[in-house]
Amino acid sequence: MSSQSKETLRGETRKLPMMPIRDMVIFPHMMTPFVVGRESSVRALEEALNGDRKIFLATQHDASVDEPGADDIYTTGTIGTIVQSVKGPDGNIKVLVEGVERARTLELNDDDGFFVATVRTAGEMEYDAEVLEELMNRVQSQFEQYVKLQQSLNYETMVASVRGEEPSKLADTIAANMQLTIEEKQEILNIFDPAQRLAHIADALDIAIEKLNVDRTVQSRVKRQMEKAQKEYYLNEKIKAIQKELGRGEKSEWDDLKKKIETAGMPKDVFDKAITELKKLEAMPPMSAESTVSRNYLDWLLAVPWKKKSKEIRSIDHAEKILNEDHYGLEKIKDRILEFLAVRQLVKNPKGSILCFVGPPGVGKTSLGMSIAKATGRKFVRMSLGGVRDEAEIRGHRRTYIGSMPGQIIQSMKKAGTKNPVIMLDEIDKMASDFRGDPASAMLEVLDPEQNATFQDHYLDVEYDLSQVLFVATANVLHTIPGPLRDRMEILQLHGYTEVEKLEIAKQYLLKKQLEGTGLTEKNAVFNEDALKEVIRSYTREAGVRNLEREIGNICRKIVRRVVKSGPKHKKETVTAENISEFLGAAKYRDSRLEEKSEIGLVTGLAWTEVGGSILQTEVQVLDGKGKLTTTGQLGDVMQESAHAALSYVRSRAHQLGLPKDFYRNIDIHVHVPEGAIPKDGPSAGITLATALTSALTKIAVRRDIAMTGEVTLRGKVLPIGGLKEKLLAAHRHGIREAVLPADNRKDYDELPQLIKDEMKLHFVETVDEVLKIALEAKLPELKEETPDALAAVPLPINQPTAQPHQ
Repeated sequence: MSSQSKETLRGETRKLPMMPIRDMVIFPHMMTPFVVGRESSVRALEEALNGDRKIFLATQHDASVDEPGADDIYTTGTIGTIVQSVKGPDGNIKVLVEGVERARTLELNDDDGFFVATVRTAGEMEYDAEVLEELMNRVQSQFEQYVKLQQSLNYETMVASVRGEEPSKLADTIAANMQLTIEEKQEILNIFDPAQRLAHIADALDIAIEKLNVDRTVQSRVKRQMEKAQKEYYLNEKIKAIQKELGRGEKSEWDDLKKKIETAGMPKDVFDKAITELKKLEAMPPMSAESTVSRNYLDWLLAVPWKKKSKEIRSIDHAEKILNEDHYGLEKIKDRILEFLAVRQLVKNPKGSILCFVGPPGVGKTSLGMSIAKATGRKFVRMSLGGVRDEAEIRGHRRTYIGSMPGQIIQSMKKAGTKNPVIMLDEIDKMASDFRGDPASAMLEVLDPEQNATFQDHYLDVEYDLSQVLFVATANVLHTIPGPLRDRMEILQLHGYTEVEKLEIAKQYLLKKQLEGTGLTEKNAVFNEDALKEVIRSYTREAGVRNLEREIGNICRKIVRRVVKSGPKHKKETVTAENISEFLGAAKYRDSRLEEKSEIGLVTGLAWTEVGGSILQTEVQVLDGKGKLTTTGQLGDVMQESAHAALSYVRSRAHQLGLPKDFYRNIDIHVHVPEGAIPKDGPSAGITLATALTSALTKIAVRRDIAMTGEVTLRGKVLPIGGLKEKLLAAHRHGIREAVLPADNRKDYDELPQLIKDEMKLHFVETVDEVLKIALEAKLPELKEETPDALAAVPLPINQPTAQPHQ
């Protein structure tokens, strides 16, 4: 605020509703429209409309503050009259206000939900008439000059508005029409003395006129340069015409481009568009920005394949041989790929099939796509969709944007160079959407065999045929893929590998690959089968084989170092289960927990994760308290609800479990699932929680050699769960050979690996009562149905007071 605002005002004092305004300064004598939306401002407006229609308007310091306080508003503002107000359908009010006179805030309060300001106006001010007259003439002359230079203002209207005005109104009219910042306009509003205000505006006009003169000089220079470029273009065209007349014009680049367009095999509509674009390019100046855009567009049209195809290998025997060479196991997946190839032998132009491999990391999804390309003799292109958030990544940008390019689909086709490649859409479940669009929705057209024959990229802006492309997508999970996109793909599940499968993969593929990669041979190093088993059991815990390959690589590198250090004297290294720790250090995982003793309130549950299955230790502790159930370990809402359901089941079976009817009133129960930094959720821990609660309350230990999974109801029914194969593989990896499963999951038994069927004892149960009979080490009292009346009549045991339950 300027120093002029400190001058003493002798005008009248008034109390008015006050409205803070943003991004504008309202001057006296000006008609200003604006929109009112804030609740406090609407109330102030209504208060003014109910009175004499007068309101005090002051600008706030920071426009981004939604609820400004007294310190956020300038003290000098304008008293205005509300000329018109119209309420819109969205609740905002459009207001037209006429400024009357400036005033300064003496006091500001907002007790009634809106600001009420006590303000004082300037009153009559003394000034020298001659000095003022001279200032007015100077300012009027400067303003006329300013309006001539400022093209956005109408000269006649502006000049007419400042003629014959009294000093204060003249100053305010000019200030309102100048292009000044909010702070500069507020500084002028702060000056109550007309003479000082006119002097300030005269200085501001001098600066503005000087800036406008500089801008005009720059513009005239740019114009001359443009005229020079046009002149050069005209002369270049004339030279071309002269050379053509003289017969000197050899084959130009336009002729080359035209020949390429004619031989590219484009459809007729694309060919016509390319020829039209070529004619435009010939007519453009070579150095213009537009010619670069047009040339790049033609280059892209010629770069994508329109008729070139890979000769497809349709031999099923050849494909089966390659698939078996590259991958161990995965029989169902291989069968589906061979079926796909068999159909192509009988159908001349089959519709494209979109396969989607879903499974944990490291099980061979991406390498399967490469094997398909190898088996069919097609080109292979991998396109990573992880983290893609922009629709333009798929469809491209329109040519109007600087630096625009086609989307990843067309770029992949250019990279492949043929019409029928295998395009791997890696991590399709990791796509996300934001304000730039939804790439998953853009993929709908790409992956629909009915639509992708006429795929349209925003950059090319012509139809492109993707129907002969074999799309293979990969994903870790299905639930993040939108339903319509999932519906367009054939889902093929890849589950985790068993220990036997991992051992075979290591022997047949990983070991050879790492030995070759590190330069070792069988003369330098030999891996015993027991050593590989030890790496699988004690150094990796995963559904796939990535970490297994990494650990084998670690061993190979350490052997290479010894070979290089020893030189020719080095003896063959034999890696065994006994010396494996020399290479990899102490074991990262314990092989089995069978030797550990059974404990009260501790149950082994089974869980499914994006990287395969895992086991979850569930702990329950009973404490003195008031009936509170506490859950910890980052449990999600569904899992917490499962804990409450399990507790309700235990309470309903209190008599059969040998518990007092109101046992829960004087105890607190704490449920904890370790590895608290990892979020956990889902209903499949229901029977695990019910068993742990029963064990903790009855003081009967739970068998440590058994794992379980299943959803529980309030009536104690066990409901089916998903991810059964991954969960049982996890239990097997941890040395557990017995599991309790829902009876409804018996249908999944045939899908289980033979190893699980042979080595694990599976109990299929329908009720929690059956679970407790299997899992608890000691027998419960005889479980029999009781009527509500019979239960109510059971007396509490004398030797077990409810206030102090056994700990």
